[in-house]
Amino acid sequence: MKKRTKRILLILTLALISGIVYIFTYIPNLSKQHGVVETLLYLGDSENQPLIVAFGGAEGGIDWHRNHMKSKRDSLIQKGYAILAIGYFNSEGTPKNLDRISLDAISDTIINIAKRNSKINESKIALIGGSRGGELVLNLASRFDHFNAVIAMSTSNVSFPAITWSANTSSWTFKGKDVPYVPAPLKTILPALKGDLYTAHKMILEDKKALKKAEIEVENINGAILILSGKTDDQWPASEMSDQLIQRLKNKKFKHYNKHIAIDGGHIAPLEHFNLVYDFLDKHLPTE
Repeated sequence: MKKRTKRILLILTLALISGIVYIFTYIPNLSKQHGVVETLLYLGDSENQPLIVAFGGAEGGIDWHRNHMKSKRDSLIQKGYAILAIGYFNSEGTPKNLDRISLDAISDTIINIAKRNSKINESKIALIGGSRGGELVLNLASRFDHFNAVIAMSTSNVSFPAITWSANTSSWTFKGKDVPYVPAPLKTILPALKGDLYTAHKMILEDKKALKKAEIEVENINGAILILSGKTDDQWPASEMSDQLIQRLKNKKFKHYNKHIAIDGGHIAPLEHFNLVYDFLDKHLPTE
């Protein structure tokens, strides 16, 4: 009886280990909607409107079209800016998951829209994003020099894994290749299942060798950079990662304006201090 019990336990243990190995080695197929983004353009009445390209985070969809962003969207339009809200996953016609999203496709879409609209000043394009959207705008601007200013809120300084059940692919691609990312170790499963994203992200950031390879090369950005974070972010260590972004810029002797402002509050604190964004745009991407 004891031998049989031991045999059953051994089989169950091996099955569990095999399942875990499968999860962490399985590569999902690339979405059939790879390279597709959904866009909504908001234009004012003036000519030569600087373009603000706006991205949401891990919730997907077109975040800047939602009601909670309406007042900010409207105020920017009143100030003379055009707003291009982009859904890059979990939006109509786009990939379902944040998994190997094409940076090239996003950049091409932005430029094509800017060139097609005579009211837009295509020489003045700023990117704004929060959380994973902050990670996205830094990755975009570090690879394409037609973006002139970047606002990253509650962001990271490295690229994280895709948001899939296996989490073992990159979130982004560039020129058909995966952008280097910090992999999620096995031990992140438990805090992730508990909803403790802060601990899970901290565990991911322990891999110093992978961190170095996955750092976003923000020194290549062709314009001013504003980083906003909440001091008590409960999703990931945004303030710590933002400090590392600024330190990298300092080490690389970055020639453009750059600043990190840490705000009292959590993950959404930057949205509650949007006057900082208005001030930044007034100075570094002014309307005519």
